Amino acid sequence: MLSIRDNFWETIKGGNPDRFVNQYEYLGMISSPFSANQPRPALGGPSVVDAWGVTRRWPANTPGAFPDHSPDKIVVQDIEEWQNYVKMPPTNFKDEDWWQFQDMAKKVDRKEKFLTIMEAPGIFEQSHNLCEIQNTLIYFYSNPDELKGILNVITEYELIMAEQICKYLKPEAVFHHDDWGSQQSTFISPAMFREFIKPCYEKVYGYYLDHGVEIIVHHSDSYAATLVPDMIDLGITVWQGVMRSNNIKECIEKYGKQISFMGGIDSALVDHEDWTEEEIIREVRYACDEFGKLYFIPCTSQGGPASIYPGVYKRVSEEIDAYSKEVFGK
Repeated sequence: MLSIRDNFWETIKGGNPDRFVNQYEYLGMISSPFSANQPRPALGGPSVVDAWGVTRRWPANTPGAFPDHSPDKIVVQDIEEWQNYVKMPPTNFKDEDWWQFQDMAKKVDRKEKFLTIMEAPGIFEQSHNLCEIQNTLIYFYSNPDELKGILNVITEYELIMAEQICKYLKPEAVFHHDDWGSQQSTFISPAMFREFIKPCYEKVYGYYLDHGVEIIVHHSDSYAATLVPDMIDLGITVWQGVMRSNNIKECIEKYGKQISFMGGIDSALVDHEDWTEEEIIREVRYACDEFGKLYFIPCTSQGGPASIYPGVYKRVSEEIDAYSKEVFGK
């Protein structure tokens, strides 16, 4: 039986895996001082102002925290004067600030899992967290230079973070969030993506890949099929969160030798209050049958090894394992 790592490589390289890669099993995720020192709201708890000045809350029955964009809480109150509002969080961590995270790294079994750092929110998400989503989409047209200024600050912060993470933790993989669309379309055109967002990721992902990182897993649980060629250019190894609206089978046939696709089990189909065993069995088996053994990792579309409703993620993992034995005969 292959190790988790080796089975992952066989899957994404078009080799001979002996089972399906099971959701997030291959990522040994740890934290860093950058995320640990970022104030975060508790599920169902009061709002919290984070290090960027964004007010966030985490309502019940949602996958994570969301910004409160009441008019008085939007950070960038005047896009023309954005420099007065956008302030980079602290980055001056000392050696001793990294010790507990280095201890976490030592506990990851690298014979089975890839030591992974997780980053969220992403560059686009952080821009609309600061400005509010409708405002931000308007700024692509009305204030492109100012928006690029904000994106540059966020990118500079991510590069500082990447430099320190690679120095102190030496990750093998990066799991990076940034939702680039709704369920049916990207938020901006591919041309705009290439002008505004892609150059930021060329710097950030380029840095990681030049400093020992082997695997880039990008999370976007949205439609983004039109951006797959750009994901390949950026060195993304796995697109996580890929929803069925992307025509996953066609994406695999067209791009599978260059990038792999992790998802295919839309969370909305299984992760709801009255979920059933029958739904999970049906959706897991459909995804595995429809999208195949190579260049595909069955997974719920949510951006992490968890579910909104208790038991869903665990039950999906169990069914993937069970169906692997039937499909692979082992």
